Amino acid sequence: MPEVSLVAILDADKEGYLRSKGALIQTMGRAARHVDGHAIMYADTITVSMHEAIEETKRRRRIQEDYNAEHGITPTSIRKAVKDITERVAASVAEEKAAYDNSTRVKGPATREEVTRSIKALEVQMKQAAKSLEFEKAALIRDRIVELRREFEFADISRKAGPDAPK
Repeated sequence: MPEVSLVAILDADKEGYLRSKGALIQTMGRAARHVDGHAIMYADTITVSMHEAIEETKRRRRIQEDYNAEHGITPTSIRKAVKDITERVAASVAEEKAAYDNSTRVKGPATREEVTRSIKALEVQMKQAAKSLEFEKAALIRDRIVELRREFEFADISRKAGPDAPK
């Protein structure tokens, strides 16, 4: 996450696992990777962990600045496009669409029983995917179930209305 330019640590003076010297250094390091990065620690008092983390960060900063000066390096931030989360999810589960059991797909005109069987089979697959923590796959299956229900409701309405009904 090189784009992080501000890190705020709330209750930095509350000693514990996430406020230890090492944890504070790692958290502040997120902002250190950005040219204009800042780390802000909110606290009532400066604890030993906070003091040691600040001193270590200053020490590392001096080393980096000396290295950059010696080698003529001017730090710059990387420029990375921010992608829409839906694009990333779609790309990561593109091959999951084929994971549906093809026997649950309804092709062409279907009877109420065929659609019901397909939906029940998909619901089982959806629950298994969710149980396996494959939430993107479960969401794709859920979307297919909704699509089937909509298609069948439309087809069911058309059949009830008769062949002369407007579509």
